[in-house]
Amino acid sequence: MDDDAPIDPARLLQKAPGEDRVTVLLAAFEGWNDAGESASDALKYLHKLWGAKRVAVIEPDEYYDFQFTRPEIKLTNDGGRKVKWPVTKIAKASIPDSDIDVVLVHGVEPSYRWRAYTAELLAKAAELRVNYVVLVGALLADVPHSRPIPVTATCDDDELAERLKLESSQYEGPIGIVGVLNEVALLAGLPTISLWAAVPHYVAQAPSPKAELALLNRIEDFLHVPLSTQELADDAQAWERGVNDLAAGDPEIAAYVQQLEEAKDTAELPEASGESIAQEFERYLRRRGREQP
Repeated sequence: MDDDAPIDPARLLQKAPGEDRVTVLLAAFEGWNDAGESASDALKYLHKLWGAKRVAVIEPDEYYDFQFTRPEIKLTNDGGRKVKWPVTKIAKASIPDSDIDVVLVHGVEPSYRWRAYTAELLAKAAELRVNYVVLVGALLADVPHSRPIPVTATCDDDELAERLKLESSQYEGPIGIVGVLNEVALLAGLPTISLWAAVPHYVAQAPSPKAELALLNRIEDFLHVPLSTQELADDAQAWERGVNDLAAGDPEIAAYVQQLEEAKDTAELPEASGESIAQEFERYLRRRGREQP
C-alpha cells in the first residue's frame, strides 16, 4: 500500500495515529451461528491462505459441556493417540503486500459463562493490539440456492456505520455467541462489523461453498485486499449444479425453489444489482493488480 495515498473514507481499516500497521480480528464459531459451516470454513480458508500461526488459545474447561461438545481422539504422526479438546484457536498473520495484520479466532460456541468467555477473548485481542473486529456468521433462510447468496453487513458503531454507509442491526430475539461478542467488543471501544450469510434452509448440510465464497467476497470488500478464491468458486458452481440435480428429481422441491426464485427476482432492485456488479468489478481489478509483475 502507498502510505502517501489519500485515505478513502469508505474503507473499513484506517491506521491509528503513529501506527504503521492496522490489526483486524476476524471471528467465527461453529454451532448455532454457523449454518452449513460456511462461516467457520471461511475462517479456515483465510487461515490457510495467509499462513496464519497460532499465538494463543482459550482453554475449554470452564466454558464447555463435554457431553455436548465432546473431545475427540486423534492419531499422531508417530502412531500414538492424543485427545483433541475443543479449544478456541487464536492465530495471527500478515496479509502479503499490505499493511494489515489479521487475528483469526475460531472455536465452537461455548456452553457456559459467555460473559467471562468474551472478556477473556477481548483481553487477548488487546494484547494483540486489535483495532477492528469483523464477526462472521451464517443463518438458515428462505433463499434460493440458484441466486447470489445474500450477505448482510451491519454495524452498531455510529462513526463506522456512517463512514461505510451501513445500517445498525434491527434484529430482536435469541442470539448466539457472535451477537454477545458484538456487544462486548463495542463496549470495549472496538469498531465492529457483523457479516451474516443466508444459507438456503433446504440444503443446510455442510459444506456450503457458495455461502462461504459469498462471505469471503464481503471480507475482501471490507479489507480491500485480493483473495485467491477460484478453486472455491469452482466448488460453489459444482455445489449449485448438484442441488439443481436434486431439485429436478423432486417436483415439490423444484416448485418451491421456483417460488423462492420468483420472490427473490421480484424483490431485487435494479440499483442493488448495479451495486453487485460494481463490487465484483472492484474485486476483479484488485486481483488483476496482484497478478501484475
